[in-house]
Amino acid sequence: MLEYTVEAEQVVPNVSTARAKRAQIFFDSSPGQSEHLLNPAELLLSAFSACLLKNVERLAPLLRFAYTRAAIRVHGVREDKPPRLVRIDWELTIWTDEPAARVDLLERNLRKQGTIYNTLAAACEVEGRVIALPTAALTPSSAPMMEGSL
Repeated sequence: MLEYTVEAEQVVPNVSTARAKRAQIFFDSSPGQSEHLLNPAELLLSAFSACLLKNVERLAPLLRFAYTRAAIRVHGVREDKPPRLVRIDWELTIWTDEPAARVDLLERNLRKQGTIYNTLAAACEVEGRVIALPTAALTPSSAPMMEGSL
């Protein structure tokens, strides 16, 4: 079994930090909403994003799946009582010249192989899709974020 340890603490009012290994992130721990720092729900959705992107990198060599770049957009829906995420929608864009059947194979494996993906899918509704774009469509401005597509 793998085990993970994260240490977190409040550093100043409304701002906390989490550390693991040699990495450190700052996050919003205020009762309100920060305009600059991720809140706990956004951190969770970031972990979900990291899980999918990590698995693209991990699975591509195993599946002999060639791609140039991958980017993800994740949207979460929270209810108030009880406070919890009830739905996560995701859209992974991958620039590849692989045929549609190979993209489907990658997507099926992404759904099965992710620790964070499977943990959250057991707790709330998770829906998403992989969009494949030809590598010729990759431009410097096309990958950072897909606006408004969910």
